[in-house]
Amino acid sequence: MKASVTFLLHFAFIFSTIQARSIIPEPQALRSFKVNNTQNVGSCSYSVSITTSCSSPRYTRDQISIAFGDAYGYQVYAPRIDNPRSRAFESCSTDTFQISGPCTYQICYVYLYRSGYDGWLVDTVTIYGHYTKAVTFYYNAYIPSDVWFGFNLCHGASASSTSSM
Repeated sequence: MKASVTFLLHFAFIFSTIQARSIIPEPQALRSFKVNNTQNVGSCSYSVSITTSCSSPRYTRDQISIAFGDAYGYQVYAPRIDNPRSRAFESCSTDTFQISGPCTYQICYVYLYRSGYDGWLVDTVTIYGHYTKAVTFYYNAYIPSDVWFGFNLCHGASASSTSSM
């Protein structure tokens, strides 16, 4: 009995000292991200829905850009999706944008760029494409200013590093 209790205590100690690692990816700042302007010939249409958190500032006047793409280097870039007159990106809201760009395979990365002083807390970004499955990226984070911020789930492919600005 004493050996069993000792074993269980030792087992519990080992598991309590191991740090848990989240399997849910978190958005990252990517200072080396390069936008590919040359591919933005509109061959395909995408619907992008962005949900702003209820904890976000009431509205933002910041300039917002988005870039997303696949593992093969096909990238869609929208330099300004903000429009303060349209009341986009208010807290507790979902804004949907129609964006044209090159046809892609399955979308596996998305980056947002914010420039300004108001701040903006994004919950989710969902991208719908005609030839791809819808994909949702769970930000739940403030978008830092003046840096591309998002996800690259392309599993080792350098989807954005081969592009040029």
